[in-house]
Amino acid sequence: MDKIKKGLGRGLSSLIGETKVEPQKNLISISDLVPNRYQPRKIFDEQNLEELSNSIRERGMIQPIVVRKSNSDNSKFEIIAGERRWLAAQRAGLHNVPVVVTEADDLKSLEFAIVENVQRHDLNPLEEAQGYKKLIDEFGYDQEKVSKFIGKSRSHITNALRLLTLPQDVIKLIENQKLTAGHAKILVGLNNSSFVANKIIEKKLSVRQAENFVKIFKSKKFKSNNIKDVNIRNLEVSISEKIGLNVSIKNNKKNQGSITFSYKEIDQLNKIIDIIKSNY
Repeated sequence: MDKIKKGLGRGLSSLIGETKVEPQKNLISISDLVPNRYQPRKIFDEQNLEELSNSIRERGMIQPIVVRKSNSDNSKFEIIAGERRWLAAQRAGLHNVPVVVTEADDLKSLEFAIVENVQRHDLNPLEEAQGYKKLIDEFGYDQEKVSKFIGKSRSHITNALRLLTLPQDVIKLIENQKLTAGHAKILVGLNNSSFVANKIIEKKLSVRQAENFVKIFKSKKFKSNNIKDVNIRNLEVSISEKIGLNVSIKNNKKNQGSITFSYKEIDQLNKIIDIIKSNY
């Protein structure tokens, strides 16, 4: 385990080459295969799965599935790489599929699954992070080892793992593809990430718009010890979005206070004046 393997750079064939492999492809009953318990991908895109199924139905399965003998059932084989092809083959009505049988331990099985998916960019950002976390938690990797094995920068690994610190409700939104990876990165580290996440969805904000939205909460006025009522914050955000300028509202217990519009150039000041004149 101390040896660092640059699996992504060399591809799946190199990982296969590091384990004992039966020399020829075998045809195995599709019902004799079971999913890889270390498969990092939990969500399979329905459209892509259907497209692959149609391709297999027309041309057959070109690329074999990599498997190992199941530890829990000697009559079964556990999929190491190719679970998506296995699912599509079932839809296509295949009874037997080509496989390559290899002797792989749990670590190698996880490595196979991560490399296959990351190479195809098939994992959503959370699944990718969860795969890295398993290498760290269950197999003694550190972030540097993960970085060298996957072939991505240390900062990429760190940022990926930070996504797992988000609240469960936000994680669900990312898993269900209601928030993109770009949105997810913006939400990391926010105390009010759930609130912001729902606002992004409600207002259909782009990543750039979401970044500007978050700046309001990261500005100094929101870091003061006097935590504002959430309704006041919502009002500030709502006004800011409508007029395109930062707005600060101070309101005391007697519902007395002030509202401040920040401008950086004369045109913005004139805009504020025009708004006031046209409404009063």
